[in-house]
Amino acid sequence: MAPKRSTGTLMDKAGHGVKFLGGSVLAGVLVAGMALPAVGAFGLTAKDTAESFDNIPDDFKQPTLSQASMIYDAKGGLIAKVYDRDRTILTADQMAPVIRQAQVDIEDARFYEHGAVDLKGVLRAATKNAESGTTAQGASTLTQQYVKNVFVEQAGDDQAAFLEATKKSLGRKIQELKYAIKLEEDLSKDQILTNYLNITFYGHQAYGIEAASNRYFSKSAKDLTVPEAAMLAGLVQNPTAYDPIAHPQAAQTRRNTVINKLLEFKHITPEQAKAALDAPLGIKYSEPQNGCITAQNGMGFFCDYVRHVIKQDPAFGKTAADRQKLWSQGGLKINTTIDPDKQSAMYNAVTKKVRVTDTVSAAGSMVEPGTGKILAMAQTRPYGLDASKNQIVLNLNVGASMGGGNGFSPGSTFKPIMAAAALESGVPITQEFSSPNSMEYPKMTTCEGTTRDPKTLTNESPDEKGPYSLQVAMQKSVNTYFIQLEEQVGLCPMKQMADKLGLGTLANGNKIKEIASMVLGTQEVSPLQMAAAYAGFAARGLYCAPVALTSVTGSDGKEIAVPSANCNQVMAQTTADGVNTLLLGVTEKGTGSALGLDDGRQIAGKTGTTDYRYAAWFTGYTPNLATSVWLGGVGGNVSMKNITIGGHHFSSVYGADGPGPIWQLAMNDALDGSPKSTFQKVDIPQPTQPPATPNPGDAPSAPSGDNAQGGGNGWPTGGNTPIGGVTLPPNVIGGNTGKPGRH
Repeated sequence: MAPKRSTGTLMDKAGHGVKFLGGSVLAGVLVAGMALPAVGAFGLTAKDTAESFDNIPDDFKQPTLSQASMIYDAKGGLIAKVYDRDRTILTADQMAPVIRQAQVDIEDARFYEHGAVDLKGVLRAATKNAESGTTAQGASTLTQQYVKNVFVEQAGDDQAAFLEATKKSLGRKIQELKYAIKLEEDLSKDQILTNYLNITFYGHQAYGIEAASNRYFSKSAKDLTVPEAAMLAGLVQNPTAYDPIAHPQAAQTRRNTVINKLLEFKHITPEQAKAALDAPLGIKYSEPQNGCITAQNGMGFFCDYVRHVIKQDPAFGKTAADRQKLWSQGGLKINTTIDPDKQSAMYNAVTKKVRVTDTVSAAGSMVEPGTGKILAMAQTRPYGLDASKNQIVLNLNVGASMGGGNGFSPGSTFKPIMAAAALESGVPITQEFSSPNSMEYPKMTTCEGTTRDPKTLTNESPDEKGPYSLQVAMQKSVNTYFIQLEEQVGLCPMKQMADKLGLGTLANGNKIKEIASMVLGTQEVSPLQMAAAYAGFAARGLYCAPVALTSVTGSDGKEIAVPSANCNQVMAQTTADGVNTLLLGVTEKGTGSALGLDDGRQIAGKTGTTDYRYAAWFTGYTPNLATSVWLGGVGGNVSMKNITIGGHHFSSVYGADGPGPIWQLAMNDALDGSPKSTFQKVDIPQPTQPPATPNPGDAPSAPSGDNAQGGGNGWPTGGNTPIGGVTLPPNVIGGNTGKPGRH
């Protein structure tokens, strides 16, 4: 629709004349007569207002409008739409012409005819206000309204700034006037109107015409009809009073006023007007979909992790304020590493095996070896703030700085870190130690000196005593063996290896301590850290820091560099091959032997439990997928003895029968149909001692046949057969058959 032409009257020229006159003297006259409380009551004159006008800095800056950011998974699916203000910026040609004309006709019909100030409107308002003794009639042009909206936008969530931006004062009106004059010198009328339609608030968290169109009619602004455009244009004056959800009759009356304005100015035909007036409101309301709480398949926690990455990583700004500004302004297109299929597999496993109403929870992360890409991140409890629905916002997969807590002790899953440090230091993979059933902690060599913990360590089973080789000690998870190995190698190499594998900083942000119990996993880490560390073994010693982003595009369409995984060869390939061979032994003959996958592919891994069964772990991997699963109380203080989890009773939870089956279910689904690959193994001479037997201090092993512990998935399976000192209840999973199967 073409803009109206000026009629060339004296008043019209005066309105445009504000530009070349500088506006000073005229501004004083105008403001004195505008719809404000009587200027004379304050002893102000036109001269006063003109001087005030001249004192305002001529530096009006249009803000970068905050808008919604979109977070996508690795296949392009939308994870969540996040925003401080729901807005999508449109160009003029992306808006239906009728909404542009309707907004002008109802807000400022002479918009294309006057300058920054509508002198006719000013005099009309002043006359009517004088007659009525009120300030009911306003005289702000659409340009001035846009300037006011800019101040509101800049105020953001600052309530004091918002009140200042919206107060009806002479000083504020003078400021708006000067900036409106400046704006019309810099932009065309069409540009100002487009900006106005993008910034204006339409109620129900909708900022700008695109968000409003989606909110009330579930369609884009380019597809608006005459009655729809009229309703939205009418909302601007008072989004609360004309709210079509709360006050449909008021909204329809206001809509009809706009339709009649369109007809009055001959922008629609009488036939169009009649059809529009007869039409129902036709609301197709879409609830605001804001934030990580809207993410599906448990991706709310990963979504929140992405938010922390952008607000903390220097790649997105030198200072915290810069990064916060980037996030708040939004308009980002964020492509992530999360694989929707693997995410579904992980989420299904942690929610199927553990119920949200259980006293414990489970969490699991998947990381791609060789790239550090986070492929899945899920936990049992749903993301949210409603405690009555067992929702939490604490991300159990990550540390405190990234939205998690202080982490959990990893138990024996830390022993492979010691093995890697030992092999890298030249200790042979055949190394034997006496491994007594009980021993005092020996003196340890640290990076700075020596230390000694005056405690006594006892293996859980009274029959567990050496000598043992490293291979068998890993399979049986013999505590005293690893203390003796730690004594020989020293704490410093182990600390250095932990640093290289991303475990040098604990979940609470503190540095790992060089203490004798370090090898036993007594210091708290997160599942994501453990998955990334084991991914380093899978990638033959190439450690990559976990990364969540593949690309980020700013609101200006420019690419923003994303954090790098900083992949480094942190140990010799032969060292990693040795660790992989040891951990293959765990899943073939040791504590994780019940956790084989359905397709028979090679897996390596390690079980882990902590004192009082406060936490249980299984971290395992194939050459191209590493997964760590933790099970325990959210606060880390629920003893998993004589406990029911997922409807099944456990007399004592172990790494293989608690988190192990969760890992197994997730990996079976995640790897289904994918190519098989194998590890590069090292030859280990056969040990001189008898074959390994289960270590109840970590997890019972799983003999084949009926009444086997775990069957095909590691959960208790029928019978009362005592295994490793633990008597299993009958009829727990799979009836009394004890047959393997997936549950």
